[in-house]
This record gives sequence, structure tokens and C-alpha cells, in this order.
Amino acid sequence: MALIRWNPYIEISTIHSQLDKLFDEMTGFSPSQNSIWKPAVELQDNGDNLTLKAELPGIEAKDLDVSVTRDTVVLRGEHRYENQSENNGFFRSEFRYGKFERVVALPVTVENDKVEANFSNGILILTLPKTAAAKNRVVKVNLAETETAS
Repeated sequence: MALIRWNPYIEISTIHSQLDKLFDEMTGFSPSQNSIWKPAVELQDNGDNLTLKAELPGIEAKDLDVSVTRDTVVLRGEHRYENQSENNGFFRSEFRYGKFERVVALPVTVENDKVEANFSNGILILTLPKTAAAKNRVVKVNLAETETAS
């Protein structure tokens, strides 16, 4: 029978690589160039409109597809890797390349035919006007009439 010595460093290395994979899956980051990542978004209610901001650094407008329905916004595109050769001189690259898709559910219905878009410096800003039914309507209640009826 052969005696095999237990090496705790091998076990720790295995746990470390498994944790790396878990965090990469949770954050949407993967070192492969074909990985799918999701851009960060910010959704704000401005009364009559919703404003959706998306961070899309390094993305050109021609590589971006934006679709808006009455209750969702879908952002699709691709961050292209410029230098396709294997010997590119990088020691380390943490940039995210590849295709992406982000679906944002809207809390209220919007008029998707009146959406305004601005794409500048890697930030996409969509102004989404709410439908008339979704706008917060303020109704003034006349208390003077209720007092005289009592």
C-alpha cells in the first residue's frame, strides 16, 4: 500500500479557484473574451418621465441595439475586441469584451413611441414618458362641501 501525504495547500487552492468561479458567475465577469456581461443601469422616476441611464464604456452607437416596449427596455450590443492576435503583449486585461444583453423591467407603463435617447461618452440616457394612466394624478378634495353636508 502506498502512502500518500496530505497537502493542505492543494485543498486551499481548489477552494480558492471554486470561489473565483462563483464570484465571476455572480458578477457576470469571466476572463474569456466571449463572456456575457451586463452593463450597469440606473432608473429614476422624474414625475411624468422615467430616466434610464446605462454605462456602456467603449461601446460605439453602431454596436448598440435598444428596444423599448410599454413595460421593458432591452439593451443589446457587443464590445468588440480590437486586437485579435494571440501575442498582443498584454500582461493583464480586465476589460470586458463580448456580447451583452440587459433587460430592465419598468415599474410603470411608458409611451414607447415617444422615447428620447442620448448617447455620449459611454453613457446612454433614455427619457421614457409615462402613460397618462401611470402618472401620479393629484385630485384636490373640497372639504368645505363635506362640512356643510353634515
